[in-house]
Amino acid sequence: MAQSLASVLLSDLKGETLETEAGFQLLCQWTTTVRDARRTIHFVGNGASACMASHLAVDWTKNAGVRDRVYNDVALLTAIGNDLGYDQVFAQPIQWFGEEGDLLVTISSSGNSPNVIHAISDARGKGIRVVTFSGMKPDNMSRQSDDLNFYAQSWTYGMVECSHQVLLHAWLDRFMEVAEWKLTGPQVSNQQGR
Repeated sequence: MAQSLASVLLSDLKGETLETEAGFQLLCQWTTTVRDARRTIHFVGNGASACMASHLAVDWTKNAGVRDRVYNDVALLTAIGNDLGYDQVFAQPIQWFGEEGDLLVTISSSGNSPNVIHAISDARGKGIRVVTFSGMKPDNMSRQSDDLNFYAQSWTYGMVECSHQVLLHAWLDRFMEVAEWKLTGPQVSNQQGR
């Protein structure tokens, strides 16, 4: 796992490599803009990535006060999948709810899931900034169509998914100015009972 995290590459829309700290700093700046303008972060992913999307959506609202949406409700997925095709289950909600100045965050181990790629395309058409978390093959489609990509250089789903989970939490902690190495005891949640 440590090797997978150590080998994560960050790149921008031009394909230029960014240092990890510079990438997180840029992402946090974009997130601050989204929060301050009362815009929305949209999270999408399939399977385990859908679970990460839901988890992070809750944490961003509850802990960081940033509006967000996640599109993996069973009724929403099955209705859109049945009526428009599974490749539209994320793109259609982006068409309905996405607005210029929002942020789309896609989580896809392969970076090639058609429904994720369609969401990216529709988001770009609406002036929505796109951040992707991908893995597997270095030439995956997500890396070629985003504003910022976190690419886990691993060949197995488990390592890519674990890397994405750590990176997503690192982004949130960085935004909230929580530094693990500076804490002297357990982190206290904004809510009781956590």
